[in-house]
Amino acid sequence: MMVGKGIEDIDISMPKDAYDTGKHTPTFNAYLTAIVRDSKGKVIDIRRQRSHSPTANFIYLLLPYNYYSQINDSLTITNVTGGTCSYKPYPNMTTSDIIYPNVNVSRDLPGYLAMIQVGSGSQSNAFSATKLAAPIANGTGTGQLVYASISVASNVVVSGSSAYFQISQTYLNATSNAITITEIGIVVQLYLGNATDAGSINCGQVLVWYDVLSSSISIPNGGGLTIYYTFTVNP
Repeated sequence: MMVGKGIEDIDISMPKDAYDTGKHTPTFNAYLTAIVRDSKGKVIDIRRQRSHSPTANFIYLLLPYNYYSQINDSLTITNVTGGTCSYKPYPNMTTSDIIYPNVNVSRDLPGYLAMIQVGSGSQSNAFSATKLAAPIANGTGTGQLVYASISVASNVVVSGSSAYFQISQTYLNATSNAITITEIGIVVQLYLGNATDAGSINCGQVLVWYDVLSSSISIPNGGGLTIYYTFTVNP
């Protein structure tokens, strides 16, 4: 029961020492940069936007062993062709799911960054995406782009209190018409192995990151596009 004051008169303002002082800013950020060149190599367009769309597959790979131990079950990972595999890490499982830098190691295990794939569609729910809505194929035919090899920085760059690494890929439009890009995704070749390779599973190409561009990008005939993903810690 309120005595002496009406409830509308009670001071419910937040104490000043309870406000965020700026010490709890995000420690991880991802950025997407796109640079478009014409047939003569001249830069004609530059785009940059914050990237914030890891897929469910990506989250599954980040979950700790204790999570799977507690639920006593595996999670289903779906690859870009619609195939599935059951993912459940074990204490003796190798760390060959995603290799950094982008090279195969012992026993030539196929766990690596496959590509930064581009497409001409869009999806509203990036988390549930398992493939691009309308992926653009690698080639010189109508509507296709020539994919150069993906490039992975050999080192993590440390600058002051920040650290970042970058991956990139370039695409050439060898057709006679402009090609429009509206979506981008990071695809990995996922290998689930253990110390002896017994029961190892190759899950195929898996979409782990997906972005819809804030506005479409047009690549002129004879021109090219380079996509950069920059992942920064403690910006």
